[in-house]
Amino acid sequence: MDRRAHELDHRIVGDDMQCVEITLDPQETVVAEAGTMMMMDEGIRMSTIFGDGRGQQQGFLDKMLSAGKRVLTGESLFMTTYTNETTGRRTAWFAAAYPGKIMALDLRDHRGKLICQKDSFLCAAKGVEIGIAFQKRLGTGLFGGEGFIMQKLEGDGQVYIHAGGTTIQRDLLPDEILRVDTGCLVAMTQDVDYDIEFVGGIKNTLFGGEGLFFATLRGPGHIWIQSLPFSRLADNIIAASPRAGGKGKEEGSVLGGLGRLLDGDN
Repeated sequence: MDRRAHELDHRIVGDDMQCVEITLDPQETVVAEAGTMMMMDEGIRMSTIFGDGRGQQQGFLDKMLSAGKRVLTGESLFMTTYTNETTGRRTAWFAAAYPGKIMALDLRDHRGKLICQKDSFLCAAKGVEIGIAFQKRLGTGLFGGEGFIMQKLEGDGQVYIHAGGTTIQRDLLPDEILRVDTGCLVAMTQDVDYDIEFVGGIKNTLFGGEGLFFATLRGPGHIWIQSLPFSRLADNIIAASPRAGGKGKEEGSVLGGLGRLLDGDN
């Protein structure tokens, strides 16, 4: 069965700080989040677009609606396309902003649809629809944190998503339940039922050190979990900052506070 989306050739480079190398045939296009491009060969035209890059079938109102939905996820209003305008093959490289693994997934292997964390999407073949997936339950809407609004990837093309730290995959059996930190959920297939559950208990709430809510995933379906959500990484960096009351530069230093004086922080 022929694809409607462009068919991309790729190679994932690196170990824990990965990038994806995408080789484009003449007139092939990859659609990417703003700020993910590392470098590209001469002959690739970069364009900023409304919508999700599905192509000419989108009217102006559809493009505005698609762009408006992206604003709700906290993403940029625009996306960027990279098109090979030469008669030979050209290559572009894309990477995430924090350590982790890049996964190349074919939507045809997942019945044409995946739901993913809004920070995990890197790029996709032109023709993939990149939208949002609202969770229907009130509890999810009010308390979901990172998991409240997920991105929806639909079509028959290839998509590239990034997971922070180490990636764990699970196949859930029918009615099997897994409870996950909301930020650790990277992606799931469309059959997985997703809700938010309150941790409960005053000691858990005040002293548990975790979030107040779990993502409760019910099978059947396949899920991808990350060990280092970007939000957790950012919180730890901020907490360690001297300006935030953390130990900062003197941690592990023989000079301690004197080192900060010499650095000009005091």
